[in-house]
Amino acid sequence: MNARSHYASRHVYLVPMDLSELAGPVTGVVELPAHLDWSEQRVYDLSDDAQLGLMYERVIREAATLDDLRTHLNSQVLTRVWPRLYLPIQVRQAWEARFRGLTRAA
Repeated sequence: MNARSHYASRHVYLVPMDLSELAGPVTGVVELPAHLDWSEQRVYDLSDDAQLGLMYERVIREAATLDDLRTHLNSQVLTRVWPRLYLPIQVRQAWEARFRGLTRAA
């Protein structure tokens, strides 16, 4: 098992109780805090699908609190981009187990 997959299997991933909690922005430019994105990029233009997807992947993987998810993710956007997100299998399984609609979206 490589270090990356070992981390993914031991990391605790947060999942909200309800997708309606996710009321983050749908337009504009978002700058993620350093605890979510420690790269040089950190700023994402939500009108660019590639940047939007990358931001969602980072927030879902690195969220330290449910507020991180609520603040930066939007339920309608998440449902739309879910099939294209590159996420650890543990994350995808946890979210899809709670939200069957995401499974249908994928």
